[in-house]
Amino acid sequence: MPALNCEPGEPIQPWSVMPTRVDTAAVVVWGGGTGGAAAAIQAARGGANTLLLTPGSWLGGMVSAAGVCCPDGNELTPWQTGLWGAFLRELERREPEGLDHNWVSCFGYRPTTAEQILQDWVRAEPTLLWWPGCRLLAVERDGSLITAVRVEVAGEQRRVCCQVVIDGSDRGDLLPLADAPFRLGWEPQEQWGEPSAPSQERLNTEPFFREQPVQSPTWVVMGQLLSEAPAPGLPEEPQLPAPFEHACEAFGLERTITYGRLPAGLVMLNWPLHGNDWHWGLERAFCGNVDEEAELYREMQEFSLRFAKELEEASGGWLQLGKAFPAESGSPAPWLAAMPYWREGRRMIGRSTVIEQDLLPEASWPSVAPQPRDAGGAVQSIAVGNYANDHHYPGPDWPLAPKSCRWGGRWSGTPFGIPYGALVAAELDNLLAADKAFSTSHMANGATRLQPTILNVGQAAGAAAAAAVRSGVAPAGLPVLELQQLLINDSHAPSAVLPLWDTPWHHPDWRSRQHSALAEAALEPASPHLAPAAPGELQLAAVVTVGADGRFEISLDTPLAGRSHWPLITLEPEINQLLQSIDTQADVQLRGHLNPWGPWFRATAVQLAAATSRS
Repeated sequence: MPALNCEPGEPIQPWSVMPTRVDTAAVVVWGGGTGGAAAAIQAARGGANTLLLTPGSWLGGMVSAAGVCCPDGNELTPWQTGLWGAFLRELERREPEGLDHNWVSCFGYRPTTAEQILQDWVRAEPTLLWWPGCRLLAVERDGSLITAVRVEVAGEQRRVCCQVVIDGSDRGDLLPLADAPFRLGWEPQEQWGEPSAPSQERLNTEPFFREQPVQSPTWVVMGQLLSEAPAPGLPEEPQLPAPFEHACEAFGLERTITYGRLPAGLVMLNWPLHGNDWHWGLERAFCGNVDEEAELYREMQEFSLRFAKELEEASGGWLQLGKAFPAESGSPAPWLAAMPYWREGRRMIGRSTVIEQDLLPEASWPSVAPQPRDAGGAVQSIAVGNYANDHHYPGPDWPLAPKSCRWGGRWSGTPFGIPYGALVAAELDNLLAADKAFSTSHMANGATRLQPTILNVGQAAGAAAAAAVRSGVAPAGLPVLELQQLLINDSHAPSAVLPLWDTPWHHPDWRSRQHSALAEAALEPASPHLAPAAPGELQLAAVVTVGADGRFEISLDTPLAGRSHWPLITLEPEINQLLQSIDTQADVQLRGHLNPWGPWFRATAVQLAAATSRS
């Protein structure tokens, strides 16, 4: 295999193309989505000469270029593993104000910070070459193998021969050109018996399903708060015009605005309730007509800007447009994301398919969803997700089977595993999917599409590609156990393949417990282990009160940020267990992060006083 023309240690400039033609790569990754960037980085770390082809000048898709900078899912420390965990801890290191800024997520960061992390990771890999500004032209096949990819870059057409191809785009752009079977739209309940899917009769007769072929996307627009406190006399329910008139009904104006607050007072406007989700003419994104797609994009941008302007007027100028995307990202304006946030696109038909039942727990927590297995009973999981399931369409929320539980003083989704077969194309032995296009049903996509899960799915795809190249086999022939062990033992970002509720990423026995669980050995409860200190943590003495429905509250002798009482949450399993043991009240010493916009105190360490409870 000829090496790529990239000298070890030479920085990769995202705004230029290497002058020497490169026409051979072991692994070709198309698309700069979250999973595509992860796959390229991991394939190179696995030793494979890798070429990353992206249509834009930014990496990361929804975690950066699309501006969805308040990640959902995989928030508990047992699920903070792999590239998601490494990304999160690097964000903590690089954001001087910390990550606790909003109430939709436990993590908020600036898109430029995320993009810099990904570009730094790309530059660090000597066998990874990145061509930005590419247009995908064609995919060449020989039977069940893709042999080459044709692209246009810098005005030149190039043909790249390859051993493994990975689709790492947000919409599955490569699939139709590869003639790889895929799904787009809804499946009837009769197909897999999914409890939340519509019947075939409804799909045939109700216009809604034709008008909403995929989950509604959003074009994120960034706002800027002019002060920490809202303007005096801010109306709770402002009179916004149609179609936004009900946007603030559920939470009021202030909470609607601070939903996606980020460091430096930036605000991610990605509001699903009569906000800037886009529901019209989505078929234009998949018809292959460049002009129709451009018109769709223009309409989405104008809609989001209109929503932002209405909130600005209602807030008396407290919220204004914010500068978050530099010109080199390809953004049409510094307050508009460089691309839409696609929740769903084409979904590849794989060797296995994740359906809604695969996400649901067998019983109420703490039971774990059944793990995907092959015909011989071997566990096939290569990544863990836990998002509750969430679908975006116009009108009332789509009714979904519940998969959430109270944990650590808040609601969290129950975990599930992604099987390797869902990443491998059914009819192409060397095609992998690394982003939202991996093989899921339309209903399951509502839980599998989130940033943390996709980072780790992309990592698994990249690890599989590199292992296949080393072994001289197609990815379809790679033993799953080999991939699972590679992910657990990864030297940069060890990634969980099985969900262990009681074992956080920082536990010294994390790796051995993953291996034992994979071998289906009986596991004793994990021993206690204190989370490492993180930047910006506070230490407090407080009284914890146990409330109704699994809620906790702390009371302080000295007010913090003007309040003596704060809701208490945790993402640590050891602390969750300790809080569950409190009868009514307890004196405690706390370490953690204050989030005034949650509002909550997120505990990373708790120690009970000598008297563990009060009457």
